[in-house]
Amino acid sequence: MTKTNKFFTLLVILAMAAVSTVSLSAAEKPAAAGSDKLVNINTADASQLVGLPQIGPKMAQRILDYRKSNGNFKRAQDLMKVKGIGEKIFAKLQPLITI
Repeated sequence: MTKTNKFFTLLVILAMAAVSTVSLSAAEKPAAAGSDKLVNINTADASQLVGLPQIGPKMAQRILDYRKSNGNFKRAQDLMKVKGIGEKIFAKLQPLITI
């Protein structure tokens, strides 16, 4: 392989790496980029809650049931009182929710 071929091969590899890095960083933020509004966990219905990461229909219903039994959340961290929402899930939800 000539020096020119090696140079162009390296250039192509670097360009592909740069494109894949940009694609990955854009893919990591779909919820935040796709919605400008925060979801209010005190007023959201099931369909709004299901739009959040890690929240399926059953978890959304648990949130609604908790809210009905205990009243509105006083702070966002109180969402961790709902069965199935721990620190890891809350960390994903925190930038997307409000009270």
